[in-house]
Amino acid sequence: MQLYGLKTCDTCRKALKALPDARFVDVRAEGVPEDVLRRAIGQFDDKLVNTRSTTWRGLTEAQRAEPPEALLAAHPTLMKRPLIVAGERMYLGWSREVQAALAGQGESGA
Repeated sequence: MQLYGLKTCDTCRKALKALPDARFVDVRAEGVPEDVLRRAIGQFDDKLVNTRSTTWRGLTEAQRAEPPEALLAAHPTLMKRPLIVAGERMYLGWSREVQAALAGQGESGA
């Protein structure tokens, strides 16, 4: 299981604490692999882009109009967090629904 996020993100830290066997990938330092990003965009589309972030507010209108792939490739911190990849499944955020879906997987190493 991989958890993509920012090491400074409180939500990512909570998710990582609950999923101690997950491999943490800091998107600011390492980015998101192209194949993972494509799959995530295919599943979540523009929901993957955090339009409430400081990074988003700093973009021009022209930049905001770019497709999600281009935006996230240029500005990985724009990604909503965490993005959790557990086998063939992907989860976005750390809502109660995501927590329930992943309950127990942190201990099993799934």
